[in-house]
Amino acid sequence: MSVFLVASAIKIIVVFTVIMVGVALLTLAERRICAWMQDRLGPNRVGPQGLLQPAADGLKNLVKEETLPAQADRVLFMLAPTMSFVPALLTFAVIPFATPLPTRWGDVDMVVADLPVGFLYILAFGSLGVYGIVLAGWSSNNKYSLLGGLRATAQMISYEIAMGLSTVAVLLIAGNVTLTDVIAKQSQSLFTWNVFPLSLAYFIFLVAAFAETNRLPFDLPEAEGELIAGYHTEYSAMKFSMFYIAEYSNMVTASALMTTLFFGGWDIPFTTWDNTPPWTILKTLATLTMFSAKVVLFLFLYIWVRWTLPRFRYDQLMALGWKVMLPLALTYVTVIATAIWFLHDGLGWTYDTRFALALFALNLVLAVPLFFVLDRGRIVAGSVVEA
Repeated sequence: MSVFLVASAIKIIVVFTVIMVGVALLTLAERRICAWMQDRLGPNRVGPQGLLQPAADGLKNLVKEETLPAQADRVLFMLAPTMSFVPALLTFAVIPFATPLPTRWGDVDMVVADLPVGFLYILAFGSLGVYGIVLAGWSSNNKYSLLGGLRATAQMISYEIAMGLSTVAVLLIAGNVTLTDVIAKQSQSLFTWNVFPLSLAYFIFLVAAFAETNRLPFDLPEAEGELIAGYHTEYSAMKFSMFYIAEYSNMVTASALMTTLFFGGWDIPFTTWDNTPPWTILKTLATLTMFSAKVVLFLFLYIWVRWTLPRFRYDQLMALGWKVMLPLALTYVTVIATAIWFLHDGLGWTYDTRFALALFALNLVLAVPLFFVLDRGRIVAGSVVEA
């Protein structure tokens, strides 16, 4: 028991320290990538190549004056940034990020808390972040902040349903809600990664993940042109910074979750060497590197989309969530469950590469009416005026 407690304490300290440092560097990466996309210079004055810019920004926010609106609810106003920040960190606790690490006291699982209901834990805690945003908007006693909080509530509820339904397909294949088992099910080959047999589920999850993290093109809760920054208009100094720390932490967690559910987690493609005991330090380092690389690619995608696409109108945002994403997720779960039952019970196939490719072909067939027939510019391009 003492070994377990010590190992858990070390993992908590290391993992959350890495996340906090990574979030700080991610703010720098976003500004530099944005500058690269716009053919200009980003922050490059503080430290070598601007690497100390996050430290300068953090110091600036620490020494800035804290403000408190006269008519604000003092307790909730102070509590809201924490309520937005903490769930983002807690969600990462159940995501496995490497193979077990062998030690003289036994194998140590490379996950902070290997819960048997890890997937349900993520859905539960991931939805708590909206409370911080809503309370920030309401407690500020500012009409623009309140509108931002209301938008965040409607948006996150709308897309959380589609996100939850899209992951049902993953559970149908894995047969388990433990994330280590979800990864193990994908480790047979590259084509058994869930992104192939569940391509449309991944698409739904990806869109919902952008909406859940309030990133462009779904950043309506903080639309500067309409709400002068929305729910955090009245915040300053570190309380203001905590909302951005929460946003970037949510990006990291969502990227890690997409890696785990659809891209094999820490699985290294084209080899089974990393999936079988005995566990070694080399395997742990190799799988940790692979997991980190996949997460970084998703973070780059977040940044790429932000500086490429304009935001939706609010009516488009809600229409996409309720008229497209929710019916699509419900229909998809029904179709994929029927296909899995037919392949497994009707044809007697076990889950392998052949099984996954059959489901991939079904996804391609379903994608044709979805992307080329159903929409035709009615939802996503609804602002275009016909001649």
